[in-house]
Amino acid sequence: MRCVVSAVPNKPETISMEDQEKLQKIRERIDSLDVQIQDLINQRAAAAKEVAETKLVEDKDAFFYRPEREAAILKKIQKRNLGPMGDEEMARLFREVMSACLALERQMKIAFLGPEGTFTQAAALKHFGHSIKTVPMGSISDVFREVESGDANYGVVPVENSTEGVINHTLDLFMHSPLFICGEVSLRIHHHLLSMESELGSVKRVYSHQQSLAQCRLWLDRNLPLAEQITVGSNAEAARVAKVEQGSAAIAGEMAAELYKLKGLARNIEDEPDNTTRFLVIGRQRALPSGEDKTTFLCATRNVAGGLSSLLLPLGRHGISMSRIESRPSRQGNWDYVFFIDIDGHQDDQHIAEALEALRQEARMLKLLGSYPKAVL
Repeated sequence: MRCVVSAVPNKPETISMEDQEKLQKIRERIDSLDVQIQDLINQRAAAAKEVAETKLVEDKDAFFYRPEREAAILKKIQKRNLGPMGDEEMARLFREVMSACLALERQMKIAFLGPEGTFTQAAALKHFGHSIKTVPMGSISDVFREVESGDANYGVVPVENSTEGVINHTLDLFMHSPLFICGEVSLRIHHHLLSMESELGSVKRVYSHQQSLAQCRLWLDRNLPLAEQITVGSNAEAARVAKVEQGSAAIAGEMAAELYKLKGLARNIEDEPDNTTRFLVIGRQRALPSGEDKTTFLCATRNVAGGLSSLLLPLGRHGISMSRIESRPSRQGNWDYVFFIDIDGHQDDQHIAEALEALRQEARMLKLLGSYPKAVL
């Protein structure tokens, strides 16, 4: 990091000779630290390549990405961080180092709900770092199929929003998919009004995904009451339309703004400042315990009075915290439902395993969708 002495171009420095010498020494120390950091990063990369070579001796199809190990490393980094850099920023920097080192072993292909520029792509990059190949898919079911077939190492799909609730299609696909949940990503969602127009008054139509329009309803009613609101398949698609259609604007995020080179007429127009979307990482492997995990399963009750209450009793007896429960039609008969449940802990933890076995005895059906590290950032 370089110190800026003057914010005005070509303005002569008014700093004293003593301070100039002090600054020069600081800059030299920074240069020396940069050399050390670069050397240590390359040492880490060399160690990562050794890991890959060792794994490939045992199994040519070995998994190189271990979600539980990465989560544990990032949590340690945050715990030992003393500043002045913040915990989140420090973890983000190390995430990129880890991503680049992993790419030396094998670059991963990550399927996401496209097109490019969506929040789902941003979630994939936040979780895996930028040294991956992201592949946009046309639908959530396409993401599942891409990972099931092995054409992608992992997939990232949205599952719930803090203001608009769950994405039902994602839950429904888990009923029959063999994939596991390997991780989760929480992403703060900031919506911006993007356009090629220069003034808010020139906007006659606003394009966006239906959830984004809902999340910005109050702002739109206040600031663009006469503008037509048009639903499209994604915010990135909205940005593409706004790029070429006169008098139009899109509600989208930073990635879409950069990708389509749109002007920001208004920033952070979401009605809820804490608007957050949770994404799931899906893959073909189970994640091992990381020390701070979550388990998701789906189950169905027997058709008896008090079936759901009986189903949940084992969780209470074993002192297990349930963080979410959602019901969905089973599609196997009228008024027949399955329940999606999140609990704290890993399925390999003894008390979790005992509770799940007891729950299995009570349930008509139980399917474990995965145990995985809780979102780090």
